[in-house]
Amino acid sequence: MKSLLKLRASGRGRNYSRVRGVVESMQGLVFGRAWPARLLEALGPRPVEVLHHHVAAGRFGRKPLRLAFASDLHIGPLTPPSLVESAFTRLAELRPDVLVLGGDYVFLDVTPAAADRLARLVERVPAALKVAVLGNHDLWTDNAMIESALSRAGARVLVNDALRLPPPHDDVVLVGLDDPLTGRPDADRAFSAVPTTEADVRVVVAHSPEVYPSIRDRAVRLMLCGHTHGGQIATPRGPIVVYGAVGRRYPAGRYELEGLTLFVSRGVGAVDLPLRMYAPPDVALMSLA
Repeated sequence: MKSLLKLRASGRGRNYSRVRGVVESMQGLVFGRAWPARLLEALGPRPVEVLHHHVAAGRFGRKPLRLAFASDLHIGPLTPPSLVESAFTRLAELRPDVLVLGGDYVFLDVTPAAADRLARLVERVPAALKVAVLGNHDLWTDNAMIESALSRAGARVLVNDALRLPPPHDDVVLVGLDDPLTGRPDADRAFSAVPTTEADVRVVVAHSPEVYPSIRDRAVRLMLCGHTHGGQIATPRGPIVVYGAVGRRYPAGRYELEGLTLFVSRGVGAVDLPLRMYAPPDVALMSLA
């Protein structure tokens, strides 16, 4: 019989404290049968904002590369199923060249049903290439089940790894870093995975903006991340609480930093509380030209 009290991560994630375990165990009981998600579902659909950004990456003469990005789905007791469905409907309508997923696919423990749902959602997007990184919540649960679901849907999971895109976008290299809070990000290993030249356009994907200091001097043109939720609960003046020093400086949106475009998604779902305020869900289409 499964214990009601979870005191250690069931995946490979670090920094899962006993306090975190007690809190999540209590949340599992309080949010039993996913009643917050079902209540929000009954209140009607909530829109997912689609953000469009053009990034001048020096790809002169090349066809623009269309990267669709989504993060922080948080399939679980606090996120209405229709909200995640809507996000992936928007992503499918964009018909991107590459689908990029930024981690935190679940909240609390992943289940076979949640993993199957994740696979069906990712499979729906008609992209020639799909890549994903993992987030802190993924590594605190059975990350192997999540990785298997992503793989079944045709997504390649990058853990301190890189890949060069096929023609006509073979001047672009995607670099995926492990989660900085719960994993073991290794920028040296990731950037050495694929030989690059000065002419290459380097795109980094990580769950959290906290990896920015490790990549700022590596000629990266675009970095995609999530994790912050834009605070999830904010005021018109900005987020109330954002964890992480870099996240507090760059809580959501687009930032131009010394030749690097940083995009921080607000994500789709919710954690801890079934509430978003002044931090609407989003997905993005980044066009690199």
